[in-house]
Amino acid sequence: MGVQARLVVVFLAVAAAAAALVPAPAEAAAPRFQVSGFGVYRVGGDFDAGEEDAQRSADLEEGGGWGLGLGLYRDASSWYEFLYSRQTTGFSKADAVAGSPDVTTEYFHLGGSLLFDPASYLDSWLSLTVGVTRFKADGFSAESEFSASLGTGLSVPVGERAAVLLGVRGYLTFVDQDTRFFCSSIDGIGSCLLSSSGSTVFQAEASLGLRVDF
Repeated sequence: MGVQARLVVVFLAVAAAAAALVPAPAEAAAPRFQVSGFGVYRVGGDFDAGEEDAQRSADLEEGGGWGLGLGLYRDASSWYEFLYSRQTTGFSKADAVAGSPDVTTEYFHLGGSLLFDPASYLDSWLSLTVGVTRFKADGFSAESEFSASLGTGLSVPVGERAAVLLGVRGYLTFVDQDTRFFCSSIDGIGSCLLSSSGSTVFQAEASLGLRVDF
């Protein structure tokens, strides 16, 4: 776990403890904001290279990552949200990409979530977001593309203002068929590791986290 991920965990643990220590009034006011942090295990990320590309194709290795969420309640059963999720990993086929650089995939999304049954102890939710996917390999240029995600899961209350989150989410990134990924220039000569022949890149993740309401 990186330093940033540790800071997220520490912040949420402190926030949850503080929320639990604050005595609840006789009629607790409805929460207005929420902050969440979570760890993820992400799979997918297949780049299909064109027939003229000698590198053929490359798939990202599955592995861990982390994310943050910020929510503004619309009402008791729905909220607007900002979602950020990040993973750094390598290519699963070492011979597919020269040097096998590490690749960081980041999602910057806006959207909303809806609770299926606000009265239930275990809240189930559905989330839909849209935004930007950013791919970057060490030593190469970054590429940003439009993407959308659909997620669902359960939240388990652990106090008046905190809940454990269990979720799954799929991300679909839309790319042009002639998009070139991970490019660099040396002495004025440019080259790219991959030239996509597909139109989408799909990834899915399972997450475990903590949400605190304010």
